[in-house]
Amino acid sequence: MSDAVMTRREWLMTDRPQSRLQARLGRAYLTWRRFAANKLALIGMVIILGLLFVAAFAPLLAPHSPYIGDLKNARLLPPSSTYWLGTDDQGRDILSRLIYGSRLTLQVVVLVAVIAAPLGLLVGTVSGYAGGWIDAVLMRITDIFLAFPKLVLALAFVAALGPGIENAIIAIALTSWPPYARIARAETLTLRNSDYISAVKLMGASPMRIVLRHIMPLCISSLIVRVTLDMAGIILTAAGLGFLGLGAQPPLPEWGAMIASGRRFILDQWWVAAAPGAAILIVSLGFNLLGDGLRDALDPRGGSQ
Repeated sequence: MSDAVMTRREWLMTDRPQSRLQARLGRAYLTWRRFAANKLALIGMVIILGLLFVAAFAPLLAPHSPYIGDLKNARLLPPSSTYWLGTDDQGRDILSRLIYGSRLTLQVVVLVAVIAAPLGLLVGTVSGYAGGWIDAVLMRITDIFLAFPKLVLALAFVAALGPGIENAIIAIALTSWPPYARIARAETLTLRNSDYISAVKLMGASPMRIVLRHIMPLCISSLIVRVTLDMAGIILTAAGLGFLGLGAQPPLPEWGAMIASGRRFILDQWWVAAAPGAAILIVSLGFNLLGDGLRDALDPRGGSQ
């Protein structure tokens, strides 16, 4: 190993950083080392990066149209050199539909995380810092949401809002925020009486500023881990809604809806339902492995490797 590499490593791992940038880069480097030591987490990261790549370049990667099929000549064909994963009952290429379906999967995951995580973070930090009747009211509302299974509650919201991918995203987000609120509240309860927060109070900071600028940033790492681990559940819930006809509507290539359309042919044309099922399995596994790696890497008690 060259002296330049050793010098950069020593600069990143020094106990006495000379600037905030050096301290942040050092923490990031240690976090990456802990993450990279987990081989399964690296596999999960590769799977998710592959999903992002496929979704970004879907028009270039898909060999056929995901919406237009050939009912006369290509209906329910088995996997072949022309149709790598076979065709469905409408004569459409299953591989092309899976590739374009990755966009819908990422859309659901990202939008649910963007809606549910900040909502849960806000409710949890306000509840934990304010205490009293505010804490009691917010936590009882959280308990009401937690009392119902997520899929059942999402079904109720979609039934009220109407079927469609947009309403499915809203429904999943409305059922996903309570665990984040619980985590943020627990973190806030451990922080609100700390010397750091007491010093901020002595400087005259308002409760809103304390929550927004000093408590919320300290809760983000735990929240990121929980959100990553919940991605698989979000994908399965979205697939479940699509399977029941309450999520993405035809002809959108949503993986759950593809399984629903292929269940009629499961005995003879097994590939119609097996291909989207395998896609859901692989992506869910990737998010779980990535979440486990992030949990270990972001754990402040983990120490350096």
